[in-house]
Amino acid sequence: MAPYVPGDHMNFGQMKVGYSVDEGEVETAHLDPRLPLLQHADLKDKVVLLRVDHNVVKKGKILDQYRIDVTLATMYNIIERGGRPIIMTHINRPYDKKTKTLTVKQDDAVDAVVAYLQRKLRIKFAVPQFHINEKEGIHDIDTSINWLIQDLRARKIGGIYLPNTRWFAGEEDKGANMERFVVQLAGLADVYVNDAFGSWQPHASTYHITKYLPSYAGLCMQAELSHVREVLEPKLPFVAVVAGSKYDTKIGPLTEIYKKVDKLILGGIIYNTFLCAKYNVRMKGVEQSDIDLAKGLVEQDKVEKKILELPLIIETDTLKGRFEGQFRTINIKDFKEGQEYSYVVDVDPASFEVPEVQNVLSSAKTIFVNAVMGMMPAFWHGTSKMDEAIDRNSTAQKFFGGGDTLQEFKSLWPGLYQAALDSAKYYLFTGGGTVLKVLEEGDPFGLPTVRALIENGERFSYQNGHQNGSSSRGSSPPRL
Repeated sequence: MAPYVPGDHMNFGQMKVGYSVDEGEVETAHLDPRLPLLQHADLKDKVVLLRVDHNVVKKGKILDQYRIDVTLATMYNIIERGGRPIIMTHINRPYDKKTKTLTVKQDDAVDAVVAYLQRKLRIKFAVPQFHINEKEGIHDIDTSINWLIQDLRARKIGGIYLPNTRWFAGEEDKGANMERFVVQLAGLADVYVNDAFGSWQPHASTYHITKYLPSYAGLCMQAELSHVREVLEPKLPFVAVVAGSKYDTKIGPLTEIYKKVDKLILGGIIYNTFLCAKYNVRMKGVEQSDIDLAKGLVEQDKVEKKILELPLIIETDTLKGRFEGQFRTINIKDFKEGQEYSYVVDVDPASFEVPEVQNVLSSAKTIFVNAVMGMMPAFWHGTSKMDEAIDRNSTAQKFFGGGDTLQEFKSLWPGLYQAALDSAKYYLFTGGGTVLKVLEEGDPFGLPTVRALIENGERFSYQNGHQNGSSSRGSSPPRL
């Protein structure tokens, strides 16, 4: 990225956002009335710290800009109403929990996101540079950022985009590093806005920051919270399709989803684990501890029979790719107790042509998808057929969620993906894991980051959705 030169800036070009404050009011019907909303914030001449979920970069490149585009309305709203934005997001997982080291790599930088925003909005964003400590990341937001904030207030630049929040030692910390980082973040701004529905974990930039600044839900956050209610209270029959690479991380959501659905379709390692537990077979890559966990679901399903088993699966001798002669279709009806299999890496597309599977998908009124069925990119065929089969149901309300789910949907069916963005029958969530968490907990307003906004609103004395004394700050962190 070209170095920032103070005073260098670009103005807004023609921008089609299609979201006004009045239109925003329509979306609030299903929201908790205690939730402070961006529409009610006093933003004129305020520096606004905006947390987004622009975690769309892999190896330095944007794979799907959807999670950026859905936050443009919030950015526009802030700027149009006189606010000056400082934006932040996390990208990937630079912290290694095993070695307890934080590695700062250019592949995890925000540069690609900033370049996209500058092309899209014709606004100049400045990315501040801070000292990086080897294996520990960035300890402090130093005072050099004050020059950028001066230019931001003077409208010499359109915005500031902070480095990857997970490059900061305090972002995921629970001690002194976190507290110092939060105080420094709060010292940059007058108002905080959370538009990162997909980032529900209580980290410094999503949760603890609300202790110090008047805080509001952005327009994307509001839309996600409103639509997730339709998954919690679905039209029946309700079918969910869930896949994943680890069973133990999904057992909580799966248990709750099972209670709500009429039929549940599994994929990935989750499905492999279920099959191993039910049929007492072994597959490479499936851990015994996960099989033991899955036995509870197997027992439950013997009675309720909600899990719709996809009968044909793909076994391969190698994980290095899809090589002729080294993979084959097997039928779960042919399982024999005690039998061992190699890696199962996909569902055969023919599974979605089985009459029982077709009938379940075609008769559903609500379908929720958080699933990539196969090991990408080599084994994409099952996922492609799944997307096609679901789209055949033109009357169902279809909800897709999760970065990988959306990315593969766009990659495999670009035309259908674009049509889905404009279709009233589709809604694409920015955070599939967050939807699963909501399904597990049963209340979107119980998410830690959303609850923090509500508690902030009560602390700052919001009345009827409007803040009483909006110029006040929380614990008054020092300015940098």
